[in-house]
Amino acid sequence: MAQARANGLTLEYETFGRPADPPLLLVMGLGAQMILWPDEFCRQLAGRGRWVIRFDNRDIGLSTKLDHLGVPDIMQLASAALMRQPVEAPYLLADMAADAVGLLDALGIATAHVVGASMGGMIVQQMAIDHPARLRSVTSIMSTTGNPDLPPATPEAMQALLTPTPADREGAIERGVAVFRTIGSPGFPFDEKMFREQAARAYDRCFHPVGMVRQLAAILASGSRKEKLGAVKLPALVIHGAADPLVPLAGGQDTAAAIPGAELLVIEGMGHDLPEGAWPRMLDAIERLTSRGN
Repeated sequence: MAQARANGLTLEYETFGRPADPPLLLVMGLGAQMILWPDEFCRQLAGRGRWVIRFDNRDIGLSTKLDHLGVPDIMQLASAALMRQPVEAPYLLADMAADAVGLLDALGIATAHVVGASMGGMIVQQMAIDHPARLRSVTSIMSTTGNPDLPPATPEAMQALLTPTPADREGAIERGVAVFRTIGSPGFPFDEKMFREQAARAYDRCFHPVGMVRQLAAILASGSRKEKLGAVKLPALVIHGAADPLVPLAGGQDTAAAIPGAELLVIEGMGHDLPEGAWPRMLDAIERLTSRGN
């Protein structure tokens, strides 16, 4: 792994494959370190002729933490968002999109394919709006436009997301397993050993739960991208699970409808994770799209 200065921050990143291949930037979601992109998923994507780059967003993992900006009152912000009142946050998704573009700058990449999951999907949508000349294609996975009229998460999924993370290692690991048991893919086997190892690896690498609070505030404060996505002229792919309890399928459908010409891939039985059984269809679709974008 390595570090780069980008947009005034230090971002931790890692690459897979050959730099001579078309670059593909992976952007992860809320409170999730880059290692939530499974190593083997990244290797298989690189094996399809892409130079894969994954990185830690600001406020998570080994990238710069912005603790000096304070910790927002999420319940207050969520209430304001629900009432469709203005929401203030330490930073916005547009700032996180600028971070990603800054990483491309630091790596000397003029244009790249971008793939985002969950909040990462929101970030790559924002990149397509703010920095279209830097993108070859955009893929949004298990994400949404921010349209306030869309169905919300199930109460169980929202409770799992907002349950505070215990500070002790075993407690944090148990919470991680419980979260994915709630929001994961009912149509695919639940690999408890894998999720437990994933949570342990994340805890040992960096435990910094307050960063997730600022990221969530950024989501709530950034509003809807739906109208602006209508001007995006990039090759686009939207992947969504039919059984996603955290970001319901309507979010993916709204995203695909908002971006002119976007392809929508719905995977039955997939929830809010990246089940290995769904990888072949996902990787095939990303390969097809990024071949067009080259």
